[in-house]
Amino acid sequence: MANGIIIIDKPADWTSMDVCAKLRGILKERRVGHGGTLDPMATGVLPVFVGSATKAVEFAEKGDKEYIAGLRLGLVTNTQDITGEVLSTSAALPGRAALEAVLPAFTGPIAQVPPMFSAIKREGKKLYELARAGKEVHRDPRPVTIHALEVLEQTGEGDYLLRVRCSKGTYVRTLCHDIGGALGCGGCMCSLRRTMAAGFTLSEAVTLERVAEERGALLLPTDSFFRAYPAYTLAAPRQEALCRNGNPVPVRDLVEGQRYRVYGREGDFLCLSQCKSGQLVSVKNFFGG
Repeated sequence: MANGIIIIDKPADWTSMDVCAKLRGILKERRVGHGGTLDPMATGVLPVFVGSATKAVEFAEKGDKEYIAGLRLGLVTNTQDITGEVLSTSAALPGRAALEAVLPAFTGPIAQVPPMFSAIKREGKKLYELARAGKEVHRDPRPVTIHALEVLEQTGEGDYLLRVRCSKGTYVRTLCHDIGGALGCGGCMCSLRRTMAAGFTLSEAVTLERVAEERGALLLPTDSFFRAYPAYTLAAPRQEALCRNGNPVPVRDLVEGQRYRVYGREGDFLCLSQCKSGQLVSVKNFFGG
């Protein structure tokens, strides 16, 4: 059975669910889930969890992400990217210095109004379904955090590449739209490549074609996702028995509140646990099927 994590370099014009469906066929495993949706036009890092590793998806969706985004000034669309219907254009384009001057206002904790072309549900329907029917509904601003925002280069008149490191729930196309609004000329996203998600980077990503050739050989072990946490091995048989039965495990000399990757005596990754009052308490178990 295929179990583990595979970092896909998602191709353009594929949905994240398209990628998962393709991998189900290649790996012959029905349990496949991704760690953070990418729009069809976007490319880059898509962590995919296979088999028992799908238990880790909930942790992947919460993490920060990094992107290289194309910003096109002077163009406003209904989708906030270049795939949408053009709403307005402007020939009066500010220079790079003006763009860089407004970026601090979009750095740190900010509020974003989710775009109508999004998968957020309202009364049982996704917003993009309402938008396609010509409807627009009120959306409350949502708090997000932009940890880093910088201009990497200018690629054309009014076209720039931005590096964006942001929290869960950030709409990069909305960020581009809002930056254009602050500059008075309007703007939209013209490209998007995710360079980091769930702690994984482009250097670890592989193409679907390569997966089709090498199949399960490219799967990373599930515990690689939790590599930021220290490892702890249960040395005593009773400790392992308690852990495998879902019980807290008494331990010594561990840091209160710290999370640990917990392993059995033979090196099996058992769970992600947290030290609480001298015991390792399971946050998520990964033993079993």
